[in-house]
Amino acid sequence: MKNNRRDFIQKAGIISSSVVFAPNVLLGATRKKKDKLGVALVGLGYYNTDLLAPALQLTEKCELKGIVTGSPEKIPIWQEKYGIKDKNVYNYENYDDIANNPDIDVIYVVLPPSMHREYTVRGANTGKHIWCEKPMAPSVADCEAMIKSCADNKVKLAIGYRCQHDPNIQAYMKVAKEQPFGKIKMLTSAAGYIERRTDHWKQKKNMGGGVMGDMGVYAIQGARLATGEEPISVIAQASTTRPEIYHEVEETMMYQLEFPSGARASCQSSYGVSMNYLQIFYEKGWVKMEPHSGYKGNKGSMSDGTIIDYPIKMQQQKQMDEDAESIFNNKPMIVPGEEGLRDIRVVEAIYKSASMGREVKV
Repeated sequence: MKNNRRDFIQKAGIISSSVVFAPNVLLGATRKKKDKLGVALVGLGYYNTDLLAPALQLTEKCELKGIVTGSPEKIPIWQEKYGIKDKNVYNYENYDDIANNPDIDVIYVVLPPSMHREYTVRGANTGKHIWCEKPMAPSVADCEAMIKSCADNKVKLAIGYRCQHDPNIQAYMKVAKEQPFGKIKMLTSAAGYIERRTDHWKQKKNMGGGVMGDMGVYAIQGARLATGEEPISVIAQASTTRPEIYHEVEETMMYQLEFPSGARASCQSSYGVSMNYLQIFYEKGWVKMEPHSGYKGNKGSMSDGTIIDYPIKMQQQKQMDEDAESIFNNKPMIVPGEEGLRDIRVVEAIYKSASMGREVKV
């Protein structure tokens, strides 16, 4: 009897340790049985509070199950509003304990960009799938580390480019692929708004601030998705009209991108100018979008009379449902980590060009 009891304890210990150190192995079966994936939101700032949490009330394939926050005063508010259990509430110190929580299948990282790498890597190490808000990270090296960590842990990584899930944006992406107006010749892509906050991560270099990581990726996405190509060179100029606020990072960036086909893009991104449009000129026609990258109401027209105005309930809802569907069916993400990396590669070249005052190869 003693030997049997000892054998049982030893076997139980082995099973217990496997739960701690390899949760992705054991949770795989649990995920397959679920109708919805449990999502934990990391950071309880504006985007999670006003957009992602409400969107998760509309999703069909995922649901809000947990939160990670460094602000204890916010916890009871979220628990009362969304019925989040005590065991699904985490802070930044015990974040790694999510590994042992079968309620949570996906971690959505919504923090200042300088924190994306750490919390994506730590999250991937728990065996949970990762959704990370844009910009993916401040540097190419950070992005590559995030992609590698998710691959090593055999979890999926998606970047929160909600616009690529919007049928209005997909409409001009289809034009780029099918070329009904011939080859693209030139385009203008702009994204900006007047940022009135003065002590935010967007004004702090060490937190990943600067307009390029934020509004810049919208303008870059417009150019990349419209051409269906990756830029090969860039020339850029940074400026500010409020140096007392934007003394660590740029307020505005103007840049020109050259593509392999010979197409060129004139792009603008700003925290000091309100603008949101994309104009694409082809050999035999044009496509115009305005707004191009808003939270709702993106619309446009084509030179052949086609109107781009597809209804969509909420971009974030569609984004998360489609990402959950990719996880359920083990299919590629619509916007994988590699897509975020492509944009940051361009961003790095833009900063290099602006600092050197000349054209730079991407």
